[in-house]
Amino acid sequence: MSHVSARRGAFYVSVAATAWGTGGAAGSLLFQTGGLGPVDVSFWRYLLGAAFLYVTTRLASTAVRRAAVRRAAVRSVVVRPGDLGGLPRGRLDRRVLVVGVGMAVYQTAYFGAIAQSGVAIATVVTMGATPVVTALGSRFLLGERIGRTALAALAAALGGLLLLTGENALSGESVGGGRAAGIVLALVSAAGYAGVTLYSRHHSDDPQRTAMGGFAVAAACLAPFALVDGVLPAAGVTPVALLLYLGAVPTALAYGLFFRALTALNATTVSIISLGEAVSAAVLGVVLFGERLTPMAWCGCALLLAAVVVPAVRAGCTTEKD
Repeated sequence: MSHVSARRGAFYVSVAATAWGTGGAAGSLLFQTGGLGPVDVSFWRYLLGAAFLYVTTRLASTAVRRAAVRRAAVRSVVVRPGDLGGLPRGRLDRRVLVVGVGMAVYQTAYFGAIAQSGVAIATVVTMGATPVVTALGSRFLLGERIGRTALAALAAALGGLLLLTGENALSGESVGGGRAAGIVLALVSAAGYAGVTLYSRHHSDDPQRTAMGGFAVAAACLAPFALVDGVLPAAGVTPVALLLYLGAVPTALAYGLFFRALTALNATTVSIISLGEAVSAAVLGVVLFGERLTPMAWCGCALLLAAVVVPAVRAGCTTEKD
């Protein structure tokens, strides 16, 4: 596995967060056009994500193998099988199982939160609570130092979360009923997401295999429940296109970059930069679904954005872990 610098790791997480921000919108559209529930969407997301990641890994492996053979032919060097790139090992071990089960829990809870409270609230609560849980876990479980920059970013994230999800954050509406259930599900998702982040940071030697295996395990966990609900989407181009997009961009691409970034940055920094998802998802919720944010809520978005930019820039300017 090639080394990932702190700067590249920060870039990877930023791209992943932007892609994740579109995942909630795609899921919400699938609820409306595909006749699918949260479990069904999560199942298809992971199944297609595993398939896309497998195909891209095989293509990359083939390209590496051919390049190695060509170089060996030019230099008259004997190429051994172990020198060639290959697919990640197929054997499932405990780390892949843990990551897969965690993915199944937090992704389903996240889409359930979207169905109950909307894209903006569900995503912001999930991503706002995640860095707090992750920071505590990284300090007490992994022994990672939490620097002043991370603490300031966490404070900004909490302030933004309170402003955006307060009782009057959405004009004319209070937090209650379905929205309260959505917030509870979002907090469950945040806890699961933080757990996967901490565990993957502790076992970060094979990010590609972790992502692919985790997707496969998560899809297997969700398959029985999805079959009960009726797993097939409604006929039409739109649901199929949305599922393909969900599997390719916010899943295979985003998680592949996310697990790579965990080899270079500490868990707290990665989780804070990931807050970019909350901002992009909140904006998409307003633009695509008519979810109205008050000026106070927009201030919360600004605080969350600041919490993302500062640690990302700091990570990009130094090779030391914050």
